[in-house]
Amino acid sequence: MNKVILMGRLTRDPEIRYTQTSNTVVASFSLAVNRRFVRQGEERQADFINIVAWSKLGEFCGKYFKKGQQVGIIGRIQTRTWDDDQGQKHYVTEVVAEEAYFADSRREGDAGSNSFENTFGNSTPGAMPGGTDFEISSSDDLPF
Repeated sequence: MNKVILMGRLTRDPEIRYTQTSNTVVASFSLAVNRRFVRQGEERQADFINIVAWSKLGEFCGKYFKKGQQVGIIGRIQTRTWDDDQGQKHYVTEVVAEEAYFADSRREGDAGSNSFENTFGNSTPGAMPGGTDFEISSSDDLPF
């Protein structure tokens, strides 16, 4: 199974490109994902992970994601290689996004929604096919 779940902050605005053959949208960006543990006396470490989102999800990321926002990404790891013009081989490992969500709580001017609803609720504009298919309407519906 190849499944990745990440939550982090965008290090830059997504870069939008289009494929030459089919004019498909491709959004590229990176997430700064904090490591779980901090060694005593050291600052928190982060990993910088490259993300690629295709088609409708790429359009969504390009339109709504901005540098500094906290987002959640669900996808898969992909490795690829290519040779440059000088014949040198390059390797890259990246996450291909299959779902993307806002993870920040909304700003004060927005209709007060908390980050859980914004991340996991059905009304999230970033919920793509394969995302969550449930909605919690009140705490009475919870089994715990």
